[in-house]
Amino acid sequence: MKSLSDRPIYLVADLHLEAGCPETTQLFLDFLAGPARQSSALYILGDLFEVWIGDDGATGPALPVAKALSDLKAAGIPVHFLCGNRDFLLGESYSKQAGMHRLAEPVVLPETRPATALMHGDSLCIDDHDYQRFRDKVRDPSWQKKTLAKPLWWRKLLSRFARAVSKQRNRSKPAEIMDVNQQAVVDCFRRLGIERLIHGHTHRPAIHRLTVDDKPVIRVVLGDWHPGRGSAVRIDQSGGLELLKLGYDAAGLLQMESMDHEPA
Repeated sequence: MKSLSDRPIYLVADLHLEAGCPETTQLFLDFLAGPARQSSALYILGDLFEVWIGDDGATGPALPVAKALSDLKAAGIPVHFLCGNRDFLLGESYSKQAGMHRLAEPVVLPETRPATALMHGDSLCIDDHDYQRFRDKVRDPSWQKKTLAKPLWWRKLLSRFARAVSKQRNRSKPAEIMDVNQQAVVDCFRRLGIERLIHGHTHRPAIHRLTVDDKPVIRVVLGDWHPGRGSAVRIDQSGGLELLKLGYDAAGLLQMESMDHEPA
C-alpha cells in the first residue's frame, strides 16, 4: 500500500445531500469507502448539504455521513471542509462529530506545485448583485449568532422561505449572471499569486485554461452531485490534476471516468 505522502488529494463540492435523495448520499458513502480511502486528504468545497439550519438540526444523511467522514479521519486521512452557500451555518459541533477541519476561504494548498487555491466559488459571481447582498448578510457572524439563537422550528421555516424566494428569483436571471465574473477570476489569480484555482458552486464542471499577466493558469470547476452521478478532482503528488466523473457500472461498482486533465 502507498504511504500517505505518495497518495493523491481528492476534492469534491456541491453534493447537496438531503433526506429525499438517498441515492446521492449512498454514492458519497461509497466514494468515502473507496477512492477517498486511497487519498492523502479530502477537501469538501462547500454545499455538502442541501440546507443546514444549525448543528442541532443535523438529521437524515448528516448522521451516516458524519460517521463515514469520522472513520476516514480515524484511518489517518484528514478531512477539510469549506462552507458554501447552503451550509454556511455548519459549525464546530458537527465538524467535530464528522472529524472535519473547518477552513476559511481562500485556501492555498500547502506545498502544492503549481500553486493552487480553493474556494466555494460564489464570491466570484459578482454580477449577481442580489445574491452578493444575501451572502454578505448571512456570512456576518452577528447575523449567524442571532439566527442560531432562534428556535429550531423558526429556522426551518426561515430556510424554506429563503429557498422559495431564491428559486423564484433565479428563474428570471440570465444564466451568465449566475456564473463567475471573468475579471473577478483574474483578480483572484493576481491577489493570491496562484497558477490553479479550484472551486464549485456554478455546477459547470470543466477545466478552463487562460492567461493572466502573460502566464498560463487554469480554473477548475467541480460539478454537482445527483443520484448515481458525482464529480471530483484528483491531484497527484507530482502535481498532475484530473477532473473526474463518478458513477456506477452495470455491476453496481463505483467507477471514476476522466473528463479532462492537466499534467504536472
